[in-house]
Amino acid sequence: MRAQEVATLKRLLASGKAEFLAIYGRRRIGKTYLIHEFFKDKGLYFSITGSSGSSKKIQIRKFYLELKSNFPHLQLEKEPKNWDEALHALKEAIKDADPRRRVILFFDELPWLAAKRSGFLQALEYIWNQHFSRMSNILVVVCGSAANWIIKKIVNNKNGLYGRLSEVIKLHPFTLRETEQFLVEQKVNLSRKQIVELYMAFGGIAKYLTYVRPGESAAQTINRLCFTPQGQLVGEFNTLYQSLFEDSHKHIQVIKALAEKKRGLTQKELLKEMQMLSGGQASLVLEELEDSGFMVGRQEFQKVTKDKKWWLVDDYSIFYLTWVERVKGGLLQGNAKDYWLKMQSDAKWKSWSGLAFESICFKHIAQIKEALGISSVLSFESQWSYRPKDPSERGCEIDLVIDRKDDCINLCEIKFCHSLFTIDRDYAENLQRKVALFREQTKTHKTLFLTLISPFGLQRNKYFSELVHSEVLLDDLF
Repeated sequence: MRAQEVATLKRLLASGKAEFLAIYGRRRIGKTYLIHEFFKDKGLYFSITGSSGSSKKIQIRKFYLELKSNFPHLQLEKEPKNWDEALHALKEAIKDADPRRRVILFFDELPWLAAKRSGFLQALEYIWNQHFSRMSNILVVVCGSAANWIIKKIVNNKNGLYGRLSEVIKLHPFTLRETEQFLVEQKVNLSRKQIVELYMAFGGIAKYLTYVRPGESAAQTINRLCFTPQGQLVGEFNTLYQSLFEDSHKHIQVIKALAEKKRGLTQKELLKEMQMLSGGQASLVLEELEDSGFMVGRQEFQKVTKDKKWWLVDDYSIFYLTWVERVKGGLLQGNAKDYWLKMQSDAKWKSWSGLAFESICFKHIAQIKEALGISSVLSFESQWSYRPKDPSERGCEIDLVIDRKDDCINLCEIKFCHSLFTIDRDYAENLQRKVALFREQTKTHKTLFLTLISPFGLQRNKYFSELVHSEVLLDDLF
């Protein structure tokens, strides 16, 4: 797991010079765990974590206590008054360390440490430029869940930290393969279809996956975590956004608007839904949500950049707003016993699972391309829909369009089902109609390949032979 990120950490550890790393990503994704587990036994390791809403005085006191605990022989008579004094004391504590031994300084949840008027960022700029950058054994790591803050204040810093970073790691959720490996490490052995069902609800979020217990099915786990009064993820939604964003109600408003529109919203439509003016404030909210990985902007096939749509892609947020929020009142009163176990046969579950599986496929484009044998071919992935002006005429949608630079296009139909999927005559006619409409409306001259993506593949019959050029199975996504 995290092979690419671990390779970066190994390179920085062995470089033989001062290094400065920034790491960011969605809350609960495993940033702190990655840094702690990798560096805890690889040198002199000092870490401090910012606290949400704490005053500068309290944060400095916590730093002071950690400093005394880690360096008991340090002559520090009184508590530092400001961050300049605090970081100077840290420099004094490590200045006599063996230069052949790495000194790792980890500042976790940096946005909380460097709150407005705290002076932390200015103190860090000074201590790095004046001292740490000249110490060949130093490795400074800064981390934060408020991705937009890290990007603006650290990655794109225009002041004393401009150009100082050695590496930037944006930590993404686990892929399906990494999720499987993570669960196996926890002695949880589930079929790949069961893992996909967990992923539909929680995504590849490391912290949520630690709640999975051996011996439970995916449905039992989801029911316990989301539909029992003490479930760890019942109250996670508001806590998640409130911990990341000031005025989080605006961010939640955006997320709820996107959750209602399963096929995405243009920025104009989104602003209308939010009843917000298109200005700096609205743009900042969208930017913060995008940087934190909760939503993405996608262009539809043959549309220009300004017409892109925004999509909610955080699996937990979608699941919470689709299911948990609607029964939360009854749940807390004990009226939703075994709710998720009962919903497995509901028509709404079928609709939700189909969309959730589509979202998973978009997160695993690289795996789909590898299964199709086109990994090395440049491509643009999008969706496509046709909405006729004449209300009597039927429209259509293509779930995934892979527009390739080798003059071909894969038109992908995505189906989530429990067994082999069978193309009957009606569905075959619908597929033929979609391909014909795509050709007609887009005016493309590229070769079109119809591709079916489903968990267990397609039943071989005459429609399969006549229509389908390729298929991608659940195992291919792993």
